[in-house]
Amino acid sequence: MSSAESPQAVVGRRKRSDARRNAQTLLDAAAAVFVRAGIDAPVRDIAAEAGVGMGTLYRHFPTRSDLVVAVFRHQLDALAAPQPTAPGRTPETPYEALRAWVARFTDFLVTKHGLAEALQSDQAGYESLHAEFVHRLVPVLDQLLRASADAGQTRADVRPLDLMIAVGNLCIGAGTFPDYRARHMVDVLLAGLARPAPARTGSEPA
Repeated sequence: MSSAESPQAVVGRRKRSDARRNAQTLLDAAAAVFVRAGIDAPVRDIAAEAGVGMGTLYRHFPTRSDLVVAVFRHQLDALAAPQPTAPGRTPETPYEALRAWVARFTDFLVTKHGLAEALQSDQAGYESLHAEFVHRLVPVLDQLLRASADAGQTRADVRPLDLMIAVGNLCIGAGTFPDYRARHMVDVLLAGLARPAPARTGSEPA
């Protein structure tokens, strides 16, 4: 604490820091619950996942639509941000990086499919968020696809928007058919993008 900072200012700063941390914890918890149980999951399950009380949840997000939109933006920010390699971990190949991103994108779509219902009559708000989603994520996927294609690991004739739409179509049934394996089907799609590793010649060591 600096000599010019009052005790009241320190307390206020700590409260703001705690509030931001609680909001972040709630968003992470809500995203996990929505992916696991759908957009209509009870808010008490989200509070329990976050380890906070219902009052804390409602102070940050007074309505379900407030929470869903916040989760949508939270996931969107995470998908649009660079993903650094964890310390001590071998860097991913471009194809592995593409698969990891698409896996997170698939979880994001599970939440996104309930967004229109959560916003109800706010069609303009939904369309604005959808436009933001496309604008921010197409360049990210384009970069991943180009890197993987340049490395010879995936075919080079796939456009990012086409792949996003294809993944989205594979996710549509996830909320309707409990036994539908959207993530498995997305894995099958990605396997179809991969180029086989060059075959070894007889002169190469085994």
